[in-house]
Amino acid sequence: MSAKSPSGFYVGRKPAALLVLLLAALLVALLVLAVLYRRSLQELADARLRKDDTATPTPPSASARPQGPWDRLRLPAALAPVHYSLLLWPHLAPGLPEPRTFSGRVNITVRCRQETATVLLHSHQLTFRAGAAAVWGPLGGPNASLVPLAELWLAGRHQFAVLELRGKLRAGALYELRLAFDGLLNVDGGYRGLFGSAYEDQGERRWLVASLLEPADARSVYPCFDEPAMKATFNISIVHHPSYVALSNMPAIDVSEYKDVNESKLSTLSNWTTSINWTITTFKTTPQMSTYITAFVVCNFDYVTATVRGNKIRIWAQKDAIVDGCADYALNITGPVFSFMEGFLNISYPLPKTDLIALPHLEASAMENWGLITFQEEPLLYCPQDKFTGRKTMIRQTVCHEVVHQWFGNLVTMDWWNDIWLNEGFATYFEHLCSYYIEPRVPLNKAFASSVLLPMLDMDDEMPVWSLSHKEETEETDSLYELFNEHTYQKGASIVRMLSSFIGEKLFIKALNSYLNEFSFANAIQDDLWSHIQKIVDEQTDLQLPAPIKVIMDSWTCQSGFPNTWIIPISWIRNGTVQPLVWLDKKSKVFPEMKITDSDRDWIILNVNMTGYYRVNYDQSNWRRLAKILESDPKAVPVVNRLQLLDDAFVLKRSGHTENETPLYLTKYLEKEDEILIWNVVLGKLEFTNSMNILSDYELYPILKKFFVTRIFPIYHHYANLLRQGFEVLAVDHYIKDAIESLFRTACLLGFRDCLDLASEIFSKWMDSPKDKVPLCISRTICCYGIQMGRDKEWDFAWKMYSDNDFEINDKSAILSALTCTREPWILQRFLQYTLNDSIISPDQVSEVIGSVAATEVGHQMAWNFLTENWLVLSNRHGNEPLLSFLETTQHFITTDLHIQMVQVFLNNTLTEEERIAPNDILLTAKSQNKERKKAITKTIKWLQQDIDG
Repeated sequence: MSAKSPSGFYVGRKPAALLVLLLAALLVALLVLAVLYRRSLQELADARLRKDDTATPTPPSASARPQGPWDRLRLPAALAPVHYSLLLWPHLAPGLPEPRTFSGRVNITVRCRQETATVLLHSHQLTFRAGAAAVWGPLGGPNASLVPLAELWLAGRHQFAVLELRGKLRAGALYELRLAFDGLLNVDGGYRGLFGSAYEDQGERRWLVASLLEPADARSVYPCFDEPAMKATFNISIVHHPSYVALSNMPAIDVSEYKDVNESKLSTLSNWTTSINWTITTFKTTPQMSTYITAFVVCNFDYVTATVRGNKIRIWAQKDAIVDGCADYALNITGPVFSFMEGFLNISYPLPKTDLIALPHLEASAMENWGLITFQEEPLLYCPQDKFTGRKTMIRQTVCHEVVHQWFGNLVTMDWWNDIWLNEGFATYFEHLCSYYIEPRVPLNKAFASSVLLPMLDMDDEMPVWSLSHKEETEETDSLYELFNEHTYQKGASIVRMLSSFIGEKLFIKALNSYLNEFSFANAIQDDLWSHIQKIVDEQTDLQLPAPIKVIMDSWTCQSGFPNTWIIPISWIRNGTVQPLVWLDKKSKVFPEMKITDSDRDWIILNVNMTGYYRVNYDQSNWRRLAKILESDPKAVPVVNRLQLLDDAFVLKRSGHTENETPLYLTKYLEKEDEILIWNVVLGKLEFTNSMNILSDYELYPILKKFFVTRIFPIYHHYANLLRQGFEVLAVDHYIKDAIESLFRTACLLGFRDCLDLASEIFSKWMDSPKDKVPLCISRTICCYGIQMGRDKEWDFAWKMYSDNDFEINDKSAILSALTCTREPWILQRFLQYTLNDSIISPDQVSEVIGSVAATEVGHQMAWNFLTENWLVLSNRHGNEPLLSFLETTQHFITTDLHIQMVQVFLNNTLTEEERIAPNDILLTAKSQNKERKKAITKTIKWLQQDIDG
């Protein structure tokens, strides 16, 4: 029987089914049209924001202009900002499409220093509304009026907006610049300027808007005088949807409905059906400050709060993170950090509040905006599952670093970016003092030497081309970003530490207090700092310097690389007793007091606790004498100087300044060494961190193993016992955690049965309770050898954990790397095949997988065959990245001309001449390095053999 239609007509089953399908299709079509219609309405609304009905074309550029002040990077001196009244409106609201635009207006009070008919200020990627640019003044008198504007045009090279006036501004008078503008949010992965960021919270996708303006991105958010010395006060208002909160540098003083007839066109923003009632949050006036530390956030976050010394502190984060307690650790330490800095410097924090906010995306790790410090999530949030990651150290140091900037950078700002080290060097130095104050488990000198000084000395040795203070100013805006490098941070901190050491902490603090008080809410250059230190030195008689502070310190900050003919402070100890400081103030100098006797018990070490930024070389007799002292009584030498002796010896050997045997003599005592950070240096210098350099050498591996097994066993046994008792040892400090990782990697590499068994035990516990008792992939070594000692069951478990869980990128990378440790060729082959399917392995990790497989003994040839056989598919999807990853991670395999020829044939047959440049560079570097490594290994084998036989 057929179905009966409601109209009384009868239709068969097939026609009825067809009718249902047609109706469904019609309904879908109507829905699609409705969505498209709504989107078109939104696009029209956005268009209205960016173009007034009477708008004129975009102002012309400077391409056909005569030369003028717009051709220079720096602003002319004619005008100085006094005050900004700024309104910003990011177009973000629930129900709207992803935010892409913002609008605003700014009134800037300026002081005219020199008579001028041209106004230059910074503006980048902003559009100005027609008729919405004006100059009013002079202020404060009866004759204030609009100054006729002849033309507004853009000088793109240096990112200026140029207002050509028909009359001149009078020197000494105040004027007001009035500008209305529109801009584009950065939403396509560039998380700086004013940007949009999408994230998942409480089970739904959300958006926020935030800013990152250092060094030269304030101009992309609002027209301004975007130089650090152009300080002014700010009244900031932010328009936003009432369901969001708006944050800026100062506390909010009013939150109300936004009604402004001058912005009526902006009110056309809607959620496609209903107009939105917008809210405006107005903030208290800021103190004098630079544009690059202004900050703006519109979000749907929650916070935890505390008040310390009148400073209201709030830690903001996604609501799920707040509920999980992830912001509690940061809240607990931030107040004490402020108290430490206020007490140390004897200068109070001048703002009434500080917000610290964890953003899901930010181009920098953190940014010190005055009163609103922005962070990536990792260096601010400590969740329960992070217990054994060492993350607390990162959070302490990052929070300390940014809080220090509230004085060094915000209160007192460098005059120009060529002295950015005055900000970052001091912040990096004090972050370690502050972090030690909060958590004093790892001695300060040891932590600083191992994490800052030694890595920086290595870098300065390899690339000695960067000085801290630059006399020559950069000519292009983009070059400013290059100043934020390791030299600025780590070398700057090392030089500050050296300065504090040789003048003494008491004088150092007194000088800093004088400097900060003198230049509060203003700007300083390097010479201003030297002058204040010199003043304090001159007021006392105990410390006598060989030259003025400026002469001493300019040699360290204005030159690149290591000391040469510089004035060098030399601290030293004799037989364990600290001696008076001496100065090397000429290229060559004899110090009679340093002469040692023939006694084996008479010894000296220079650069106590490595407070000086330099390495020390000794003649061979003194190196041998120090090696004997270490063998007989290693504790006679301070721990940081044991660290120094070993690191200096290895580096000086590498550069040819000492004999190849020197560092090896120093390692003979290591059986008695219980400092894990010293072991970390030794293992790194011996390239135990690159297992293939050891395993692939049939001559070196057995003899090195024989030499090190007895020496490494005591410290390995100590940490293995601690790890069997629990994982708390890994929660102390991330430097300690990394060193323990290196130790276990070496022990397993050397075939310690206990190490391999321990890896299997911990991995099995993880398999039994992957979410509870054992932290996720507690270490790369444990995961690696847990998989290597197992079979497909262990591999499949790790793969499931990698695939099924939304872990952080570091955790996923650790598992991905461990998956290549299997000894089963068929599993590695399957793993490589996974890279051909984007639904199994994401495209951005394909090169990592191929490179990691290639770096193993089992997988090297397999990865090469896979790469060459599937090159067409891989190159179409990923370009040359898989090939470059393969070559970079397998340089130790490329040891013969035959290997190079094999790779070269492939390159010639598949790549263009231009594409072959990068791979060929890798091949040449590999050939050169392997040749040098072979020479060094031959000498090492000879020495080790003599030691073992002897």
